[in-house]
Amino acid sequence: MFDELERIADAVLYEGYALYPYRASAAKNRIRWQFGVLAPRGWSEGGGGDPWWQETQCLIDAPSGPGAAVRVLGRCRFLQLRHREATAAAPAWDEGDKQEVDFRFALSGDEARAEQAVSFLTPGGVQSRDGAIHQRWPISGVVRLTVEPVAAARPLLALRLRVENVTAWALPGAPREEAMRASLLGCHLLLAASGGAFVSLLDPPGWAAAAAAGCRNTGTYPVLAGPAGRRDLLLSSPVILYDHPAVAPESPRDLYDATEIDEILTLRIQTLTDEEKAEARATDPRLRALIDAAESLGPEEMARLHGGARPLPAAPSPPEARPAPMQILIGGAAVGPGSRVRLRPGARRTDAQDMFLDGMAATVEAVMRDVEDRDCLAVTLDDDPGAEILRWQRRFLYFHPDEVEPLDAAAAPPPAGPPEAPAA
Repeated sequence: MFDELERIADAVLYEGYALYPYRASAAKNRIRWQFGVLAPRGWSEGGGGDPWWQETQCLIDAPSGPGAAVRVLGRCRFLQLRHREATAAAPAWDEGDKQEVDFRFALSGDEARAEQAVSFLTPGGVQSRDGAIHQRWPISGVVRLTVEPVAAARPLLALRLRVENVTAWALPGAPREEAMRASLLGCHLLLAASGGAFVSLLDPPGWAAAAAAGCRNTGTYPVLAGPAGRRDLLLSSPVILYDHPAVAPESPRDLYDATEIDEILTLRIQTLTDEEKAEARATDPRLRALIDAAESLGPEEMARLHGGARPLPAAPSPPEARPAPMQILIGGAAVGPGSRVRLRPGARRTDAQDMFLDGMAATVEAVMRDVEDRDCLAVTLDDDPGAEILRWQRRFLYFHPDEVEPLDAAAAPPPAGPPEAPAA
């Protein structure tokens, strides 16, 4: 059921597993395991910086009536840390072993009326392998599900799946690297619906929009998975994704690097010195394979990494915009091209640079409409020595009418007073 999702799910699982230049001695690889970490509850609640649970909330379009049976098959996936002691040939290093916990929950009938839970235990142990001592620590966890019907135009169920790390922990102040030994790393969920269909939270149908807006996800976010158009598969990921995510066909391997860029990372791997490559190969078996693969790429494979072109789905035609007026009224004054205004950036702005513009005088270059069809003013700063260049390049600052004060009326000469009395 989940085989077709394995590649994208592994990309989530190993995101940030090791960062370029993929060596144990690299400073940025000394603080690892950044995504989907569920630490032991005792350590987390004792002041640790990582949570001990994550929660997925999603919706299922479920049929109703006699005999309707809706179920969810699920798989909780994570890495379990395995520490490798240093040897003469390789440094100490924390590797990650893939773990998968399968579960099945009923969403209709008597079974769905109470919380359902599946507990799991991944064992620890010590073993000798490849001339080194490897150690793992046991992890205890639980996956909990609650189901509630949602008021909507069609039968709709709200699911809440919570993954918890309940591993016993007696050292609340321990260093993070110790807590990671008993943590779920890169934790995420794969879900498959039987007898129903998942509803996109990113682009829900109108009748389910209110219910989708009410879903609250913590530490993870669910998106529709599999080929576009399918609604029976869902991936709940700690990494932000769109519906129906996929690994680009031009990408020949996992680079384990957060926000990876295949071409530049591959080129940088190829420029490592022989000594650096040797250290990377000795760091981890996955990294050894990565270095070897990067060195073996031929010209055709490298050319594929340079990019690709794919057609985009046709976008709906935007509504016809109203033409921008030549002038608008602000505080009773007509403001248009050539008018002078004082800038008063509004509270809704989030750019810290705007506070430096408060109170400055500017000249209106044009009245325009923004993407929400609201009037706005394109301006240049009067005290900017490069204003003429910006005007030529049409690179303006933009403000809404309630963010400026007209200056033209204030700059008008004052009315004449009574004539002075002649001198005696």
